[in-house]
Amino acid sequence: MAVGRGARMWRFDAGRICLDLVATERAGGVPGTCEQLDGPGHLAQWLTDAGLVPPGTALDALDDTWVARFHELRSAVSRLMAVQLGGPPADGALERVNSLASAAPPGPRAVRGADGVLVRALSATPDCAGLLAVVARDAVDLLTDPVARAALRRCQGEACHRLYLDTSRGGRRRWCSGEVCGNRERVARHRRRTSGPAGASGPATPGAYGPATPGSYGPGEPGPSDPEKEIPPGVE
Repeated sequence: MAVGRGARMWRFDAGRICLDLVATERAGGVPGTCEQLDGPGHLAQWLTDAGLVPPGTALDALDDTWVARFHELRSAVSRLMAVQLGGPPADGALERVNSLASAAPPGPRAVRGADGVLVRALSATPDCAGLLAVVARDAVDLLTDPVARAALRRCQGEACHRLYLDTSRGGRRRWCSGEVCGNRERVARHRRRTSGPAGASGPATPGAYGPATPGSYGPGEPGPSDPEKEIPPGVE
């Protein structure tokens, strides 16, 4: 799911909010990626779009300190998830996440909107520690859940670094998104198959993407109705 306003578009399809936070970091050496939480404005937007605060919530205290603290949590979570996938030890990361998870998250309450329909609000103005606790607790929950932990994957797309939970049947999902990285790989495969010896593109050959029949693609992987439509891994 992609959500956003203006020039910034977020994706919330990793399966856990802590993994969606990790997806906002710049991936070293990966073309097209950038720091997505690069200031208070974008952090405020991400917190709202991620559902951590209801739309319209005043975040007047949000400043560069909040940004730095969310970057710190993001780094710790990223390192801990990398360990689960065979990466190097994440010294100090677990202690940091546990510490942040111990704070009290903002309490929700139901209030009536202008039209009388119940909507979610917070019992008090959220502070940075409380919002960090929501994400940190989600990371703790993932790391201590054997089923969720076993479903953790890293996208196999060449230009992607995203983590996600593979809940597909058989656990054979390869990409964070079939519409993004899956489509990009099919486009690249199509170009390789239709290019001549000198690199000139020839006419598309039937079956370049495999059988274009209903159900021939994996969950969340669209067919090649628009093979030239590519979506970069960043959210810009």
